[in-house]
Amino acid sequence: MRIDILTLFPDMCNAVLNESIIGRARKAGKVEINCIDIRDYTLDKHRRVDDKPYGGGMGMVMAPQPIYDCFQSLCNESGDKPHLIYLTPQGKTLTQERVKELSRLEHIALLCGHYEGIDERVIEELQPEEISVGDYVLTGGELPALILADSVSRMLPGVLSDDECFEEESHFNSLLEYPQYTHPAEWNGREVPEVLLSGHHANVEKWRREKSLERTLKRRPDMLEKAELTKKDREFLSNIEKD
Repeated sequence: MRIDILTLFPDMCNAVLNESIIGRARKAGKVEINCIDIRDYTLDKHRRVDDKPYGGGMGMVMAPQPIYDCFQSLCNESGDKPHLIYLTPQGKTLTQERVKELSRLEHIALLCGHYEGIDERVIEELQPEEISVGDYVLTGGELPALILADSVSRMLPGVLSDDECFEEESHFNSLLEYPQYTHPAEWNGREVPEVLLSGHHANVEKWRREKSLERTLKRRPDMLEKAELTKKDREFLSNIEKD
């Protein structure tokens, strides 16, 4: 899979993407991620990419020409038209289900806005999918783009050591993940649940499933509407609600 990030701060993005699991995946060729500097495509001799908003107001707005030319150059270079996503608080909230869908695409491009946003005309021209990572405002689209690139990349074959690494995580199956423990078995008077020390795999799996259901019910009950629940799951949840 190829992911291109269109940004004014490529060094900022690369600093994150070169580290940890995603950094190793890039080096191993499991995913191709490029950070493209929008500023390289401005026609302004001073390399300006923004200007004051028409109608007045605070801040600056990114101009349409550098963004448009940057994307067109990417299309010409790659020989295809990547699925373009604009990271904006006005977009639909990112979900694990959408992450799974995006991970099946061959090529996506992530457009990072900055300042007060980007000129509406380039949005109308390019018709990107608009995605938000939450109901709050950041100084730019770089952090949301990194979140999206990370969440999509780790779904790709070979990026993680085993599919179970993400299949049991929070949100993957519309449930929150069960509690995790490591050594030592006792810390500050708190002990690891005995079932996890038993070596009985069936009992461990049962405990994990029940804790996942319990945690989701208490913290994110809205998620249960989309979860695939068995009859035993529903009986367990019903008993919790009665207590």
